[in-house]
Amino acid sequence: MRFYVDVAGPDAELPWRYVHGVAHAVVYNVIGEQAPALATQLHDGGWAPPNSPRPVGISPPVFVGARRKPHAYMMSSTGRIWFGSPIPAVAASLLAGIVARRELRWGPVTLTVKGAQLEPTSGPESSVVLETRSPVLVKAKENRYLLPDDDGYVGALLANIRHKADLLGLPGDAELEVLAAGPRRRFEVSGGIRIGATATVRLDADARLISALREWGLGLSNIQGFGWVR
Repeated sequence: MRFYVDVAGPDAELPWRYVHGVAHAVVYNVIGEQAPALATQLHDGGWAPPNSPRPVGISPPVFVGARRKPHAYMMSSTGRIWFGSPIPAVAASLLAGIVARRELRWGPVTLTVKGAQLEPTSGPESSVVLETRSPVLVKAKENRYLLPDDDGYVGALLANIRHKADLLGLPGDAELEVLAAGPRRRFEVSGGIRIGATATVRLDADARLISALREWGLGLSNIQGFGWVR
């Protein structure tokens, strides 16, 4: 399940370190109000097995009609944040937690919650083009971030997709082609650096896995707002 929440922010700048840097804290806080044990499990040990990726996707807040300011992430009264998870219990807790709120704290900023809406599910598809709203994070074996034009990018992204399939008990056979990519972006998150780029890819895989990736995201650190699929 995936859904979006419409929010209103101030006519001000959101410091870049908070754009992605607090997304995981927002997720844990929202889930924790509905299912504290589940939030603790995700925070302390991942899903299953322990230390596995957290099966949660979130986008950073996206604002329409914001004032333009060079090198600044500006907010406005018309914003939207997407949430999702291929795990029903996680998705249900996220939705219930958002619906129960009138405000959502995003780092130093309080956003007014206007309402939430489920996104309709698409029919089963085994071959799709996926475009991400936020940068996709992919790492090489030597712990170096890769960009879509780098050697090894496709193989590393496929390995991540197969790992997610294993965690969900789904077939992991997949083929992937990068069709387009955005510019290199660098973010500071939780005291570390994240480097990636948005990507448009053609993916051939089990239809259930494709649906799960729409709800979870592509690449690493989806709970920090990276790799969210449009």
